[in-house]
Amino acid sequence: MKILIANRSEIALRVIRTATELGIDTVVGYADADFDTPFTRASGEAHALGGDTLAETYMNGDKLIELARATGAAAVHPGYGFLSESPEFAEAVVAAGLTWIGPSADTLRELGDKISTRQLAERVGVQPVPGISEQISGRAEVEDFVARWGYPIVTKKADGGGGRGITIIRDDAGLDHFFQAAGPDPQGVFVEKFLETARHVETQCMRDVHGNFAVVSTRDCSVQRRNQKLIEEAPAPGLTTEQEATLERYSQALFDGAGFVGLGTCEFLVGEEIFFLEVNPRLQVEHTVSEEVTGLDLVAEQIRIARGEAISPVPSPRAHSFEFRITCEDPARDMQPSQGTVAALTWPLGHGVRIETGVVAGDVVTSGFDSMLAKVIVTAPTRDAAIARSLRALGEFRLDGLATPVPLYRDIIADPDFAALHYSTRWFEESFLPAWNAEHAEHAGTTPAPAPAEAPAERQTFTIEIDGRQATLTVPKGMFAQGAPQTPRPQPLRRSSRSRTVPEAGEAASGDVRSPIQAIVVRVVTEPGAVVAEGDLLVVLESMKMESYVYAPLAGRVEDVAVEAGSSVAAGTALLTITPEEKE
Repeated sequence: MKILIANRSEIALRVIRTATELGIDTVVGYADADFDTPFTRASGEAHALGGDTLAETYMNGDKLIELARATGAAAVHPGYGFLSESPEFAEAVVAAGLTWIGPSADTLRELGDKISTRQLAERVGVQPVPGISEQISGRAEVEDFVARWGYPIVTKKADGGGGRGITIIRDDAGLDHFFQAAGPDPQGVFVEKFLETARHVETQCMRDVHGNFAVVSTRDCSVQRRNQKLIEEAPAPGLTTEQEATLERYSQALFDGAGFVGLGTCEFLVGEEIFFLEVNPRLQVEHTVSEEVTGLDLVAEQIRIARGEAISPVPSPRAHSFEFRITCEDPARDMQPSQGTVAALTWPLGHGVRIETGVVAGDVVTSGFDSMLAKVIVTAPTRDAAIARSLRALGEFRLDGLATPVPLYRDIIADPDFAALHYSTRWFEESFLPAWNAEHAEHAGTTPAPAPAEAPAERQTFTIEIDGRQATLTVPKGMFAQGAPQTPRPQPLRRSSRSRTVPEAGEAASGDVRSPIQAIVVRVVTEPGAVVAEGDLLVVLESMKMESYVYAPLAGRVEDVAVEAGSSVAAGTALLTITPEEKE
């Protein structure tokens, strides 16, 4: 058997390792920037997809399926992200005569729409967060909901996920801002009551074609920033026996109701009551902690299920495990992306430490696909022991050349409130982070700005002969020159967004408004000829699944708009021009 892994970097390596242990051959496609990376070297076969954009490579289903056919792969594993939740890709894989290692297209379609998922939950007796289980029709409907439930509320896009398309609204002014950004008739948007004191708890679930269901473990993912998880742990601490039983009952009802066959995660808010949030029909980034506390290999379980076999028995949790997402983001600079060359890299070692990564020393971090460099997973017999071991392991971590959140993580898990479970999904942003920023304010500006990332290395192609068969060989340019230094290879990342953009001084003076980040334009709120005041909303951007807003740096008249909804923009791309109002 051979599996095509339709993904890259650490998750591709994760699947390759399990497949190798099972005696399964693997093949990967790669973008130009991923030439000669750990996952391409580890795979049995690696083939160029021809291109360096998502559309040309990891999001190009036709290319991936053609590669599977050409290499004799019998199945496709999508990893997470990219096409893992695309019902169209799942259908195309099956139509090509290949095995899809994941839930069916019908299941992906139902669970990929948050409105239909809410409706599923209501049908099977699972309590969702109080909200409107239909697309909102306009402002009046939202105002009626606020009159009943009060502020704060949260608007969500039906096709959102991982924090994408979420807007928290706390008052009438916030509601004004939302409808200004989204328009009077926002499509595919629903509303829920925003619960501020609950914890984010999820269940790692699996269900086979025979109807066997199991919760592998619970997980707590409450340490979040802008709805993006930072630290996860298993099992979720502090749950009562009754709460655990409710979570398992709700999870099985959802999986059975959706006809779910495969691995997935049910997400909940847990406080005085348990409210359902969503189902993620794929492997999660944080699946590792569930593996560590049970000993199961969840990728192996995915393959078993895809083969029509029964799921394995689930051992009782035997330990406690934390996962830390190591991203190239600088906590001293509001988690702005950090770019440059990984000059030196030392991973923590020792008992109970697991590293999942796709980078090595010498890699160049540039704008591209994802900000996550690695995951550090730490496991010990108890939660207190796991915290102590995590402090030791994170203290051993060294990465020279760009910033990571590791110092921030050490302070989080050393905080007494974290140890005592005195936190909710808002604790990090509203309590811990402001205090941490204030404590580190005296050091602001002392960290040197990240060096510009180097461009991807040029390459040369040669015609060679291997065992009498002609082939082509592509290598970094100058590789065969005597004494030539080895060129570092690029490790792409995807920039993260900020909630509010800050114009440079030059922009404020000229009215030249540019994108501060690599992003997609969601909506242009203004138009040529419009008169704007300083601070008016101009453009809505989306990056790293989060929306950010571009505001007018000065008062004046909009002369030119250079982008439209759906445009992809790089950092520094001109968005529009404002002619400053004349001073009297």
